[in-house]
Amino acid sequence: MTTERRTEHIPAGRPRPHPLAPPDWLLAGLRPSSAPVPWAAAARAGIAMAAPLALGFAVDEPEYGALVSMGALAGVIGDTADAYRMRVLNIAVPQALGAVGVAVGTLVYGHGWLAVAVLTLIALLSGMISSIGTVASVSGLLLLLNAVVGAGLPMPRPWWTAPLLLTAGGLFVLVLTLLGWPLRGRQPERAAVAAAYRALADALEACGGPQAAYDERRQEVTQALNQAYDLVLGRRARVHGRSPALVRMLAQLNVLIPLVEAAPAAHLRGVPLPPEIPAAVRELAAGVEEGRTGTPALALPAARTPSERAMDSALRHASAIVHLAEPDPYNVDDRLGRPAALRVRAGRGVRDVMLSGASWRYGLRLALCIGLAQSLVSLIDVERSYWVALTVTFVLKPDFGSVFSRAVLRALGTAAGLVLAAAVLSEVPRGWWDVPAMVVLAALIPAFSAKGYAFQTAAITPVILLLSDQLNHEGFDLILPRLLDSLIGCGIALVAGYLLWPESWHTRIGDRLADAVDDAARYVERAFAPVTDEAALRAARQSRLQARRRIYRDLSGVRSEFQRALTEPPPTGSRAAAWWPLVVAVERIVDATTAARVRVDHGAAAPAAAEVDRIARQLRELAEGVRRNPSPVRADTPPEAGGADVLTPLRQELAAARAISHL
Repeated sequence: MTTERRTEHIPAGRPRPHPLAPPDWLLAGLRPSSAPVPWAAAARAGIAMAAPLALGFAVDEPEYGALVSMGALAGVIGDTADAYRMRVLNIAVPQALGAVGVAVGTLVYGHGWLAVAVLTLIALLSGMISSIGTVASVSGLLLLLNAVVGAGLPMPRPWWTAPLLLTAGGLFVLVLTLLGWPLRGRQPERAAVAAAYRALADALEACGGPQAAYDERRQEVTQALNQAYDLVLGRRARVHGRSPALVRMLAQLNVLIPLVEAAPAAHLRGVPLPPEIPAAVRELAAGVEEGRTGTPALALPAARTPSERAMDSALRHASAIVHLAEPDPYNVDDRLGRPAALRVRAGRGVRDVMLSGASWRYGLRLALCIGLAQSLVSLIDVERSYWVALTVTFVLKPDFGSVFSRAVLRALGTAAGLVLAAAVLSEVPRGWWDVPAMVVLAALIPAFSAKGYAFQTAAITPVILLLSDQLNHEGFDLILPRLLDSLIGCGIALVAGYLLWPESWHTRIGDRLADAVDDAARYVERAFAPVTDEAALRAARQSRLQARRRIYRDLSGVRSEFQRALTEPPPTGSRAAAWWPLVVAVERIVDATTAARVRVDHGAAAPAAAEVDRIARQLRELAEGVRRNPSPVRADTPPEAGGADVLTPLRQELAAARAISHL
């Protein structure tokens, strides 16, 4: 078994060839993602937004068609889930709040201080509910966006016309989305489970190889498992009774866990696995996706060491369960815990929002910025524009990343979008020619959204301008005012939504990482806690599994926070980068603990209780040190001497983590 410690660093930014070259954090935001283009979503967006516009021209009511297309735009932006049931929620619930928003905005249109007060209050509510979850975040966004549009654009009368038309557009997107449900009802969940198997096969191929490659593959396994469990368990929360198809998918997910646990033990041996093992896991992935049943045939090499026996046993058990047509519905536990009922989760969400300091701070920050923006366009003698508040809303959206980088990328994306809009408004005759133009522009939204925030902004901008031109008939003359409005909105967000709130430009990586280290200490204690009978053994295993998955989810959150911080200007980005080696070290500590537990389960000697307590105590000391220090202080500390037992790799990883933070 290799014990060499491989030092890992965050990839450094490339040297700038010139002092005036763009900074790395800006280049990172402008670099397009490698995500594939969602062709089906692009086609659906083109149809959903162009068809209402065409119908409006056909009945000589282009304003009505434009409002329906605006509602469809909100549905296109919100259609980001995989499972069909979640797509219903992601589109329908935000549409309901969006209808309320545009109704309120329409009622206060042109009312000066009243409009300022009402939109500020809506911004506070929108910001607070955005912290509940994904659906609530989209709902809060649409509530505020539609209120801003209703208060800034002349809407058809009576007041309920605009909400009705916008909702019709969202429902049209929903209908188009659900056309494939009868044919692909459970396909997203099944594909997610198969993807978890394939991610594990990639990780098993990396076992025994370079540490960096294995770490990357193991992180992909964590993300794939999170996605699969969220889809399957989320669906079970909405299905009464025990659906045989969902029970089978959950059983297939559960038997993947022993394989995931065996992977670190196999990697720590330092010897690549036989190619038959990852090939067998890929074959299981195909079986999951195709719904195969029957008796599987496995040709695996002989297992000799504890880690080999763990892998062999887990793989044979997984093969049997994957091909089992009807698993026992009463012998399939939810492992990570089945989601609570919707009523319980809603009550919990409301309570958390009202008592959360972070929720109030974000709501107040958004309310301050919207109040300033609406005061500017409603009370000061300048051309009225809803675009200022609209820009503020998009920039301060809580789950899009750094406020600073969003403001800069929003300005750049809007400028690019306005260039495209200028070409359309100047060259395309108003009327029926807007329909084919809308087909193309709307299809760009899903395609560009997959590439990054700046690209999404560049795609959405000409669509909104083309639709709003049907309401205010300003044509090409609105291009430069909208660019100025965007710059003003970005400036308000930067000053009142970023610089005045120190928490927005201070990274929280240290605190979140310290919590993960504390969880790792508890995981070590649970992994080697003594058990007295079979029931205690099952309970201990369940507790270990939940603890390990919680740590990996926490570390996934740390990684997301880390990526957000890297888009901040110095010194925030550089301070975040300094924590990265410790993030990797904590993940390796968890892996080493899992590997040790697997080896004990398959014949290795259990560690002494005193040694387990000592390691847990050192982890808690490490967590306290991380909380005290604003940034880690590196030190070349040699590994502690210790016997060659199952905890040796864990001691080495812990020593490396303590050296990173100089503790």
